[in-house]
Formats: sequence, C-alpha cells, structure tokens
Amino acid sequence: MTYCVGMILDKGLVFMSDTRTNAGLDNISTFSKLKTWEAPGECVLTLMSAGNLATTQSVVSMLDEPIRRTDERQSTLLCAPSMFQAALLVAETLHEVIETRADAGQKAENAFNATMILGGQVAGGPPRLFLIYPEGNFIEAAEDTPFFQIGEMKYGRPILIRAYDRKMNFEEAMKLLLVSFDSTLKANLTVGAPFDYHLYEADSLVSGHAGRIEIDDPYFQKVSESWGDALKSALDSLENFKF
Repeated sequence: MTYCVGMILDKGLVFMSDTRTNAGLDNISTFSKLKTWEAPGECVLTLMSAGNLATTQSVVSMLDEPIRRTDERQSTLLCAPSMFQAALLVAETLHEVIETRADAGQKAENAFNATMILGGQVAGGPPRLFLIYPEGNFIEAAEDTPFFQIGEMKYGRPILIRAYDRKMNFEEAMKLLLVSFDSTLKANLTVGAPFDYHLYEADSLVSGHAGRIEIDDPYFQKVSESWGDALKSALDSLENFKF
C-alpha cells in the first residue's frame, strides 16, 4: 500500500509520500513514489503515485524518456502550456499504460490500476494540484478541497481535516504531514518510512526544499512521541462518561 499527500498553501505546494511497497508479508521493498521535473524559470512539476508499481514506474519512464532524449522538448511534459495540459498528458499516459498491460476482464484491469497526484506551476499560471484517476480523468484541488490523498488515506485524514490552514507556512505544514504519516504507519504496516517530500514556493519556478525523512529522524521521533502524549493528555482531560 501507499500513502501520499499533496496540499495547496498560500505559500505554495507541499508534497509527501511514503516509500514502502508490499507484495506480501515477506516481500517488502523501498521505492521512491515522488518525482519532480524542472525547467527553471518555466515550470516545476511534481508527481506522486499509488497503486501497481510496474504501472507507475512505466508512466514515469514514458513521461521522462522524451525529456531526456531530445532538446526540442515538443510534446513533452516540460513544454505543456499550462498545468491543465500537463495533467491531461499524465492522465492519458496512465490510461494508456493500464490499457496496454491489462488482459481482458475487469479483474485483470484492477491489478494494473494506479492513482496519481500532480502539482506544480507553469509560467503565466498559478500553482495547481490535480488528482488523476486510472480511467484517465482527473479533478483539481480548490478552496473546498485544498489537499488530496492517495493510497491508505483514512488513518491520516482526521488530523488534516482538523488542523489544515491554507495560511500555514512550510514548517507548520511539514509538522502537520508528519503527524498524519505517523498516524498512518502506526495503524497500517503496509505504509512505512522513509518519507520523501518536496516544498514548492509559489511563483519561484524552481524546485524548493526536497529530501527524505528516515524513521529514526530526531525531529520525526519527537513529533511522534509528543503527539502520542498530547492525545493521551487530551483524553484524560475529558469528563468521564456517567452511568
């Protein structure tokens, strides 16, 4: 399983994904599920994926290969005239990969499914965030839906709903996401560290802070322990039920 979150802030865009893949209890591996493309001054695009690993890696390779192969950059992700067109290209590629690899029948199709989050900015337009479905369609984040989750989302969702604030800075957003990821990995063994992240500052048109947080990272350990203690204290402070 997987857990990825992308959110829009006034400050810019925030992305975080886990790196665990699970093909059975005795077959657990680490693969990056976050990819960033950049043409400084023109566009920055970040893609996160959940679902069949072969499908998601094929999609990234198909998007990446033309960019590496030619300087003309025609019909590549980096020359998309808008974020909408970039999302359309990713959606079409995802659908094509699934259709190509799936055998006839609904059961076979499901085995190759994947879902993606694409966010970034193209010069002349604002930062935008999209949730892309395996069928090749997608939706865009807006005021009422300012963040997207894919993968094992239910455990980390409550804190996002309660604490998200579009005005928060990147430091506060990282704290919020680490609490969300901590809640998820404690409840589901198919989600695990390390966590990859990318923080894109609006209108910069260059990649921002990016890195990987390991399970033994001192700050993550402090957040995890402090959040657990805070939850216990909050529970203790509530009035007991009376029969």
